[in-house]
Amino acid sequence: MIRLSALLLLASFPAFAADPEIRADIVYGHKDGLAMTMDMMRPANANGGAVLFMVSGGWVSKWAPPQVIQGFAAPFLKEGFTFFAVRHGSSPRYGVPDAVSDVRRAVRYVRMNAKGLGIEPDRLGVMGMSAGGHLSLVLGTTGDDGLKTGDLVDRTSSRVNAVVAVVPPTDLRVCVWEAPESLPAYKNFPALDLDLKQAAEYSPLVHVSKDDAPALILVGGKDALVPPKHGHWIAEAMKKEGVSHHLIEYPDGGHDLGTQENRDDAFAKSVDWFRKQMK
Repeated sequence: MIRLSALLLLASFPAFAADPEIRADIVYGHKDGLAMTMDMMRPANANGGAVLFMVSGGWVSKWAPPQVIQGFAAPFLKEGFTFFAVRHGSSPRYGVPDAVSDVRRAVRYVRMNAKGLGIEPDRLGVMGMSAGGHLSLVLGTTGDDGLKTGDLVDRTSSRVNAVVAVVPPTDLRVCVWEAPESLPAYKNFPALDLDLKQAAEYSPLVHVSKDDAPALILVGGKDALVPPKHGHWIAEAMKKEGVSHHLIEYPDGGHDLGTQENRDDAFAKSVDWFRKQMK
């Protein structure tokens, strides 16, 4: 939930050696007359798999040039994954329900247009940090086979094939402002001004079921903003339901995982997870 937009860690990664094909500002939908966009980076060694990264910190989705994001995407591009930086409607104008709706549509759009984007429709992974991790887990636990509407995008499946969630809040019922357990710091996030019924509806922990996507969850043992118990809760729920998952806790890590060594390891583990789950 920290406004650590995933972009905060960009400087940690060198630019990809061979520049990928870049398609900037792909419009995947419209809301209130505004375009919802994503950027695509496809490496020369594209393997057909795709990673959709949720650009979200505190449910705020900031724009940056794709050439900047390229450094962040480098580990995935090197492995051959096509990388999408997905932006959603930002808090405070738009809330958690809007962000969830937006990223679901992004998945549907990518799957529907997979051939033109040079990817395989059943090799879609999602990843995010903090609020982006929450959105990734929502996608992994609530995927559907399409909605009965006249919109071709809506009629496409929102299911994903693998999830990586870094320091994710998994149960908003203890985060929203009216929750007795809510931390004082959460008042800094207008997106958490939800009632408890909505908090449950948008909590991935509540929706864990046996058909969920395999999930890698990475948490910091000293994370004061999103305590590591969030990762343990959903890992336990997935274990009970027989969902493939793996929980990694960095004992000395805070909400930014603490050290460069931890972050490097987290990204190496993430790439490996997508490689194994999206063969």
